[in-house]
Amino acid sequence: MDYIKYVRSMVGHSKIIMVVAGAFVLDHNNHLLLQKRSDNGQWGVPGGFMELGETVQDTARREVFEETGLKLGKMELFGIYSGPDFDKTFENGDQVSMVIHIFTCHEFTGDLVTSNSESICNQFFPLDQLPVNLFSDHKPILNDFLSRIEKPIIR
Repeated sequence: MDYIKYVRSMVGHSKIIMVVAGAFVLDHNNHLLLQKRSDNGQWGVPGGFMELGETVQDTARREVFEETGLKLGKMELFGIYSGPDFDKTFENGDQVSMVIHIFTCHEFTGDLVTSNSESICNQFFPLDQLPVNLFSDHKPILNDFLSRIEKPIIR
């Protein structure tokens, strides 16, 4: 069952709380994996919405695998983001108040998928050479990642 479709069938476009999880995946060179999203053509952190029966860790692992083909190993909590700064209205009118859980992961297996239905491109970038076309929703989280702020971050 598609949880989002199920909830939307009852509430229409009204604002709902949605749990999101994703991961900063780093390779052995400490390069960051970013996904060029098929929905907006911008680079962002792989992740997505939780389904019923999942933990936030399960969600991050499933979403990263679906979008990149990589299976994550050990993950550490990077931060939790919520509040009005993370409210969004999608093009179709659906409103959400997101609670975003981001992990860091240095251990993964599998072959990186260069593209699929959700990703135009998946690529590892040196931290000082990230693409300029970053997904605006992810910029505050990426800025925290690049800063020396104490982790985990709770906002």
